[in-house]
Amino acid sequence: MVAIPRLVIAAPASGCGKTTVACGLMAALRARGLAVSGHKVGPDYIDPGYHALATGRPPRNLDPFLCGEDLIAPLFLHGAAGAQIAVIEGVMGLFDGVDPKGGPGGWVPPGAVLPGLEPGFGSTAHVARLLGAPVVLVVDAARAGRSVAALAAGFAGFDPRTPVDGVILNRVGSDRHERLLREALTSSGMPVYGAIRRTEGIVTPSRHLGLIPAAEREAVAGQAIDRMGALIAASCDLDALLALAMHAPALTGPPWAPPGTPDSPRPAPVVAVAGGPAFTFGYTEQTELLEAAGSRVARFDPLRDDLPAGTAGLILGGGFPEMHAAELSANERLRGRVVALARCGAPVAAECAGLLYLARTLDERPMCGVLDVRATMTPKLTLGYRHAVAVTDSVLARAGDVVRGHEFHRTVTVPARGDRPAWRFGSGELEGHVTGTGSGVASYLHTHWAGHPAAAARFTAACGIAAEVTSC
Repeated sequence: MVAIPRLVIAAPASGCGKTTVACGLMAALRARGLAVSGHKVGPDYIDPGYHALATGRPPRNLDPFLCGEDLIAPLFLHGAAGAQIAVIEGVMGLFDGVDPKGGPGGWVPPGAVLPGLEPGFGSTAHVARLLGAPVVLVVDAARAGRSVAALAAGFAGFDPRTPVDGVILNRVGSDRHERLLREALTSSGMPVYGAIRRTEGIVTPSRHLGLIPAAEREAVAGQAIDRMGALIAASCDLDALLALAMHAPALTGPPWAPPGTPDSPRPAPVVAVAGGPAFTFGYTEQTELLEAAGSRVARFDPLRDDLPAGTAGLILGGGFPEMHAAELSANERLRGRVVALARCGAPVAAECAGLLYLARTLDERPMCGVLDVRATMTPKLTLGYRHAVAVTDSVLARAGDVVRGHEFHRTVTVPARGDRPAWRFGSGELEGHVTGTGSGVASYLHTHWAGHPAAAARFTAACGIAAEVTSC
């Protein structure tokens, strides 16, 4: 039994201010001297980057679709180990999750039926239930009065399995407005844990469906986190929120731990993992899995660095390379090294941004040219969860292996897939590229390796072999 005080910060819909409240609460609690653990519901990579700034700890995601329901509590316990309180930021509206029938209202494409999932699977409410965590609803009160009480009551009564334990009012206009809101909520029996006035002092610019990653604006993002923390400390009852968090029951079962592998007589292979402003998407557990499997992870920034010394394998995660295409293209030395590494059979795994970087061109700017494809930015956003089956043996999976992942991009590649595709989606669509004898994998599909831990062991083993038999 492990007791970790915890809160879920939810909202009726996107855009109500839950990221500001969650990050501000993390920062305010940390400023009190508490060790705070930040978590994000769903596959989002961007908000966790701000959580890391607010808490000083590695960011963590909790996604039942990508990792499975049974791993949510163990992953939470692992990520929150040593913390005195955990703050879990929700996704979209409280009850919004996977649409098992597919279609525009869900996170899967039309016709991609996901059998066996109930409505709301993967939602903030679903994760709150799996963690037994109290839920606080952030309500945008800018254009409402007493009606906020009806809204809160509706959410509190919608699903008896997920009670709403209180609200934080956002964008309150005046003392009179706050009094009106509090009186309505108090009369309905709904606790109010804070009232945040409209403020223009906190600017967190957005791109596509989320904030600009913190790694692209570190100094400004850090200042914004400080202002969020001060705002929440001044506007919310931190003592009452701490008391509510302490009501969360102890969780049973052990924390998740990355599976280790037997000691190898080989030296630990160096796995280079791209980072910096252009490659900001990655789950913390990937590095932990690689290290447990015997890799030595070395991070580098493709905008300005060369490959780390002794690189035996390369991981190019997600991000926004189209925003940094000129700088990526200008680092000709690195592009040449990546080509040489791939040609000599070293393992290379590329997700989304990595796929674009391996292309011949990105918006007409030269990239690495490992793949004979052209990548371009488009107005269309491709977004959704995917069931996928490996089509070809590779350093990440064996043909026939089933994984769950998601896509998030506004680019297209021509051709859309290689002669040897990486994946077949549930819709039947073939996607991605497998190169060499399976040593290279490039795809738009993002996966969470905690849900597929064999990928780390498979990749590390391939890197160990490559380090012995090649002169890369």
